[in-house]
Amino acid sequence: MTAHSERLRRNLLVGGSTGVLLVLLFLFPTSRNHVSSQSVPTATPGVVSTSPGTGDLTVNGTSEGTRYGPVQVRVTIRSRRLVGVDALVYPSSGGRDREISSFALPQLQQEAISAQSAHIDTVSGATFTSDGYRRSLQAALDAAHFRAAG
Repeated sequence: MTAHSERLRRNLLVGGSTGVLLVLLFLFPTSRNHVSSQSVPTATPGVVSTSPGTGDLTVNGTSEGTRYGPVQVRVTIRSRRLVGVDALVYPSSGGRDREISSFALPQLQQEAISAQSAHIDTVSGATFTSDGYRRSLQAALDAAHFRAAG
């Protein structure tokens, strides 16, 4: 065997081994933070209750799918004002999901009540949860035929 063919053979072996290694690395899952195939129970969207005495109207938004799991909110409206927003369903399958939800959901709730609408800012680090929250909130407000007073 000549020196040239020996180098060519060695280069093919090294190149092929590198290619196989790269394929194996790309097939390895780097994150376990995914939504399982199990469905998360959600509340029925639409008007849940009305209270003639207090004038409260409670409405569930739709369950909105996100990359890390569904988000669904319930709104409470009193005297044409948004007085409460509760997250019924939110990403919580892993430790990181729970951490993100624990700081994002209170901020989103506070913004929604302040804005009296679904026109709220995305919480940094919780983009997917914020988007799902906003969509579910808008669906609840639409079902309630809510328009901010004033």
